[in-house]
Amino acid sequence: MEAFVTNLTTVLATAVDIFTGIIIGIAVLEAVIKILVFLFSRRKKLNDAKEEIRLGLGMWLALSLEFSLAADILRSTIAPTWDEIGKLAAIIALRTILNFFLAKEIEQAKTKKNNIKDESF
Repeated sequence: MEAFVTNLTTVLATAVDIFTGIIIGIAVLEAVIKILVFLFSRRKKLNDAKEEIRLGLGMWLALSLEFSLAADILRSTIAPTWDEIGKLAAIIALRTILNFFLAKEIEQAKTKKNNIKDESF
C-alpha cells in the first residue's frame, strides 16, 4: 500500500509539473502574439504595450509558480531523507519569496496604471 501511495504521489507531482510547463508555454505564446500584434499595429504607445505584455506574462508566471510549489509539496510528502526534505524546503521558500515579490510588483504596476487612467479623466 505504501508503494502505491508513493507512486501515485510521484505521478501526481509529475502531472502538476507538466501542467506548469504548459502554463509557461501559454504565457510565452500569449506574450509573443501580443508583441507581434503591437509591431504590426502600433496603435498603443511603446511603453504602454510593454507594460501590458510584462504584466500579463508576470501573472501567468505567478500562476505557474503556484503550481510548481504544489508539485514540490507533493514531492515533500514522499521524501525519505532529511537532506531531501531540506532541499525541498529551500526550493519552496525560494519559490514562495519569488512569487510574493512578483505578485507585489504586478499589484504596484496595476495600481500605477489605474492611477494614470484616473488622472486622464
